[in-house]
Amino acid sequence: MTFYNVIAVIREKGNINYVMEISYNWLKDYIKLDLEPEKLAGIFNSIGLEVDSVRTEEEIPGGLEGVKVAKVLECVPHPNSDHLHITKVDCGEGDPLQIVCGAPNVAAGEKVMLATLNTKLTFSNGEEIKIKKSKIRGVESFGMLCAEDELGVGEDHAGIMVLPEDSIVGTAARDYFHLKTDTIFTIELTANRIDAASHIGVARDLSAYVQAHDIGEAYCMPSVDGFKIDSTGSADAVKIEVRAKEACPRYSGLTIRNVTVAESPDWLKTKLRAVGLRPINNIVDISNFILMELGQPLHCFDADKIKGGKIIVDFCKDGTKFKTLDEMERTLSDKDLMINDVEKPLCMAGVFGGLDSGVKEGTRNIFIESAYFNPVVIRKTSKRHALQTDASFRYERGCDPMITIYALKRAALLVKELAGGEITGEIVDEVSAIIEKKVVDLDYARMCKLIGKNIGNNTIRNILGYLEMEFVSETSGRAVVKVPTYRVDVYRECDVVEDVLRIYGYDNVEIPSRVTASVNTSVRPDPERVKSLASEFLASNGFMEIMNNSLTKSSYYTDLKTFPEKNCVRIINPLSSDLNVMRQTLILNGLEVIQYNINRQSPDLKLFEFGNVYKYDPDYVPAGTAVNGESAGNNEAFSSGPQYGANGGLLHKSAELEKYSEDFKLSMFITGNGISRWRNKTSGGDFFSLKGYVQLLFRKFGVDISSSSLEYSSAPADIFSQGLCYKTNGKELAVIGEISPSLLRKFGIKQNVFAAEISWKLIYKAVRKHKTHFTELPKFPEVRRDLALLLDENIKFDDIRNLAYETEKKILKNVDLFDVYEGDKIPAGKKQYAISFVLQDTRKTLTDAAVDSIMKKLFNTFSQKLGAQLR
Repeated sequence: MTFYNVIAVIREKGNINYVMEISYNWLKDYIKLDLEPEKLAGIFNSIGLEVDSVRTEEEIPGGLEGVKVAKVLECVPHPNSDHLHITKVDCGEGDPLQIVCGAPNVAAGEKVMLATLNTKLTFSNGEEIKIKKSKIRGVESFGMLCAEDELGVGEDHAGIMVLPEDSIVGTAARDYFHLKTDTIFTIELTANRIDAASHIGVARDLSAYVQAHDIGEAYCMPSVDGFKIDSTGSADAVKIEVRAKEACPRYSGLTIRNVTVAESPDWLKTKLRAVGLRPINNIVDISNFILMELGQPLHCFDADKIKGGKIIVDFCKDGTKFKTLDEMERTLSDKDLMINDVEKPLCMAGVFGGLDSGVKEGTRNIFIESAYFNPVVIRKTSKRHALQTDASFRYERGCDPMITIYALKRAALLVKELAGGEITGEIVDEVSAIIEKKVVDLDYARMCKLIGKNIGNNTIRNILGYLEMEFVSETSGRAVVKVPTYRVDVYRECDVVEDVLRIYGYDNVEIPSRVTASVNTSVRPDPERVKSLASEFLASNGFMEIMNNSLTKSSYYTDLKTFPEKNCVRIINPLSSDLNVMRQTLILNGLEVIQYNINRQSPDLKLFEFGNVYKYDPDYVPAGTAVNGESAGNNEAFSSGPQYGANGGLLHKSAELEKYSEDFKLSMFITGNGISRWRNKTSGGDFFSLKGYVQLLFRKFGVDISSSSLEYSSAPADIFSQGLCYKTNGKELAVIGEISPSLLRKFGIKQNVFAAEISWKLIYKAVRKHKTHFTELPKFPEVRRDLALLLDENIKFDDIRNLAYETEKKILKNVDLFDVYEGDKIPAGKKQYAISFVLQDTRKTLTDAAVDSIMKKLFNTFSQKLGAQLR
C-alpha cells in the first residue's frame, strides 16, 4: 500500500489506552513489597498492566545533589558593596571555600546549607539554576549559601537557611532532610481494565500474583473503623432525591460542617504530585487522593450553595446554560444527567463540576458525593461536550457500585484529620437498582485445555481465591463462582481463564516439543492477496491509498436519492454528531479527503480506498415471508451460518436483523490539473482516464467488458452530473462519472472530481471463475485499419464494438475509439466515430486482400444494422 503524508486522513483516534501513573512508595502503603523496580515492571506486564515507562523521581528535583551542611568560619563586609559579605566556609573536606553572600542574616559560627560548584538547584517557584564559579564585585565566589526557597524546601527568601548548632558539617542535604526517592510506573490501561485505575486496584492485582508465586503477601485496605457520626441531627444534613433512577442506580452522600479549607500537608501534596496532579486545597486534594487511591470519583460541594438543602439527580431541560469549573458556559442537552439543587444545576454528573458550587477558600460546610452512574449516560455527555476527565473515564467504563460507602468513610476521616469539622447526619444512600455479582460456571478440565497446560485444580482454585472470586458451589472438577463487582469485563468462563492465566503466568505455559495442526482449507485465491494485487496495480499507476473511518455524518445523506438517509445504519451510542451513522458509500469519505488536501495546496490527486459500506433497509421483506400469498425476500449480506453477538451469545436471525447489510467496495478518484488527457479541454481531471484505469482493473481480474452479460446504464444523477454504470446479472458492478456540482459544493470543492465505486465482491467472484490461459507470442504481425463512421447520435460505441466481435470472431483482436466529432459539416442528429480495428492471424501473415475482405464485411454489418455511412 502507498501512503501520502497529507492524504492518509484518520478522523478518529480510536481506542487510546488510558495512562495511569503509579507511585511505588504510594503502592507500598497497601502491600508489602521488596522488589526491584525492573522486576516489578515485568510483573505488571505479565498481569496485563502494560508498563510504558519507569522513571525515578526525587521528592525535590535533583535530590539536592551537591548541597551539604557547612559552617561559616569568617564573615566580613564586601569592600565594594554595602550589603554583600565575604565568607569562609568549612564544608567538611578540603580547604575552606570563599563564598560571597548577600543574605542579611549570615554570620560567623552559623551552620548553613552550601551548594557547591556545578550543583543544579530547582527553586520553589520552578526556576532552575546551575552553580558556577563567579566574580562578584571583584571577589571570587566558589558556591552559594542557600535560602529555603532556593533549596525547594520552603517559601522563605528573607535570608539563608540557618541550621541548628548540632548539625554535622559535611552531611549531604538529601540525608539531612530525609528526602525520599520514588519510582513512578507509567501504565497504559486498556479499556477493559478499569479495575486497575487506582493504586489499590493495582495492589489488589499485584497481590494475587505475589501470593500465587510465594513472593509476597495479600494487600490491605486502609481501615475506616474510626468513622463515626458527630451529630445525628438530620436537619443540617443535605438531603438526596434521585429522579433519574436508571441513569443513577446508586447515589451516596455525606455532610460535614465547620471545616477549614487550607493548604494540604506535605505528605498529601507529595503523593498527588507524584502522579501528575496539582495540589489545590485540602478538601479538593482529598477527593483527588481518593480517586487515585480507590478509583472512585468523589465530588465535594459547598453545602451552603445547595439551595433548599437538597440534591436532586435528574436530566436537565434542553438548552440549559451551565458554567463549568473551566469558566466555559455550556449548552446542555435533555440527555445530560445533572446534579441539581431545588433551583439550578450544580454539576455535570460524573463529568465536570460547576463553577459556583465548588469548594473555595471561604467554604465552611461541605457535601461529599460518592455515586455509581450508568456508564452509557456518562459517556454520551462526555463525548457530547468533548470533556474527558479522570472521573468520566472511570464512570464511562464502570466503577465499582459496592465501594461508594467505603469511599465516603475514607474521605470523611481524612477531612476530619486535615480540615477538622463535624460529620452531620447519617450517610444517605439511595439505591434504585442492585448491581448483582455476575455468576460464572467453570469446568476445570476445559479451563486447563484453554490454558494449554494442566495446571491442576488446586492451582486454579487458589488463584480464583486470590482474585477475590466467591465460590457459590464446587463439585468434582466444576465450580460456580461470583465475580467481584469491580471486574466489569469478566462474565464468561473464557474471561476467568484469561484471569487465571495472567496470574499463573503466560511464560509458565511451555511450548510443546511437538506441535500438530489440522489442514486448513482456505479460500482460493486468497482474498487478501487479490486485494493486494489491486492495490499494487493502482499504486504503480500513480494512485495513493487513503483510509477513512466507517462512521460518518448523517447530514451527508439528507438530500440524496441513491443513498437516502433512511437507509443509514445509525449508531446507538454515537461518539459525536459527526460520527453518528455508518457510511453507505466510499465516495463521500473520498470527497472529505480531497477537500482536506485541496485546502492544503495539494489539488492534483489520484486516490483509491478499500472499505466496507453499510445499509439499513426498513422495507426489506425477509425470505419466506408471505407477500400477497407468495414467499419473498432475500439478503446476501449475511451468511447462512450462525451469527454471534458481542458477548459471544448466539443470535437468532430475525426480520429486523436481516434488514441490515454490508458490502465491500473499492473507490477511485481523479482530480486536478496534472492529469494527462486526450480529449478533455477543461481542467480538473479526465473521465476517460478514470474509465481506462477501471477497465484495466477489470481486465486484470477476469471481467470481460465485451461480454454480452455486461449491461450499461447512466450513473445516478444526484451523485454524478454524467457517468456510466456497469451491471452484471442485474447487480451493479461499478459506477464511474463526474461528481455533480451540487455535491461538490457541500464539501467546498471548486474543481472537477471524477470518481468510481466498484463492488469488490463481484470482482472477486470473477477472479474465482477466471482461468488464465498461456499461449506463446504470435509470430505474425498485427494489421490496423481505421474507419470514420457517420452514425445516429443515439448509437453508443459499445454497440459498434459488440457488433464487430460478433461479425469477426477469429482474427479481430481489438476495437478502439480514438475520436468523436460533432459539429460543422455533420448533419443534425448525427456524429462521427473514428474507430481502429486490430487484426491478427496466429497461423499466417494477413494479406491485403484478406484484410480488405474483413473490413468490407464489418462495414456492411454496421451499415445494415446501425445505418452507418463512411466519411
